[in-house]
Amino acid sequence: MAAYKTLKGQSIRQVAQDPSNPLLGEIWYNTTLGSLKGYRTISAAWASGGNLNLARRAMGSAGTQTAGLAFGGTPPPNGNTVSEEYNGSAWAEGNDLNTGRTSLGGAGTQTAGLAFGGDQNSTNKSETEEYDGSSWSEQNNLSTARTSLGGLGIQTAALAFGGTPPTTTATEEYNGTSWTAGGALPVAKYAGTRGGTGTQTAGLSIGGTTGSSDYLATTEEYNGTAWTGGGTLNTGRSDMGGAGIQTAGVVFGGFTGANTSQTEQYDGTSWVVVSSMATSRRVLGGCGTQASALGFGGFTSGDSNATEEFTGGTITKTFTTS
Repeated sequence: MAAYKTLKGQSIRQVAQDPSNPLLGEIWYNTTLGSLKGYRTISAAWASGGNLNLARRAMGSAGTQTAGLAFGGTPPPNGNTVSEEYNGSAWAEGNDLNTGRTSLGGAGTQTAGLAFGGDQNSTNKSETEEYDGSSWSEQNNLSTARTSLGGLGIQTAALAFGGTPPTTTATEEYNGTSWTAGGALPVAKYAGTRGGTGTQTAGLSIGGTTGSSDYLATTEEYNGTAWTGGGTLNTGRSDMGGAGIQTAGVVFGGFTGANTSQTEQYDGTSWVVVSSMATSRRVLGGCGTQASALGFGGFTSGDSNATEEFTGGTITKTFTTS
């Protein structure tokens, strides 16, 4: 068998810690751990997770696959206040939002979450709340009250964009204290990904609708100042779950005129279809990374409590002699 150096043209590196941005197919020896490691592609797949305690749709979401956060949503018709935390296997109820609402934006983590906008009793909301892993506290409001808006980032550097009614191009940036105007979306739209994809300076706005029974396939990329066009989804849709970053995103589920289970991954340039969810649904929650995402709740023929865990993309693999 040919040596690795012959195949790849280089020796296996010895490093004290894993590289922060390895190349696909790269192999290295971690001297601290005494382990041979490599970076490889794995097949995308969905698996069942623990059910939400409250079946619901159109909730806010934040966090990771093993530390997820769901808050608000429908039912009741006016929006609920319920928060739930996921530990990688089961959901447990946390303390409630101060303002019950549905179709709200979300960002952050399980211990530093952010909720903003939404709808309560057919009234647009501008309220912003921060979560510290225990309780929610009121913060400064959005400048533009809206529902079905996009949200992404972290608690101290979040982004809110789009929304309705009226359907808007407005983008706002949150610095942990207050909201200020950012660059406008190129088209007014709402009901794109539910679940943040990216950061305040490298974010994605994916799909959605302009309100004319269209299901957009467009992607816009934000650089901290302005939005520019990105890759096109294989299937235009609204109200899907999302996770990841601008150069490694994933969307799943949504509405194409009917509920869908389709999943697509983004590499910063183009979208590719991968393994579908087990349950077709729309207005679901999403969080995590492209390699390790969580999809939960949503609407099938009724409100769902189902949770699914996604594995996909590239991972660091530890090799063994067995």
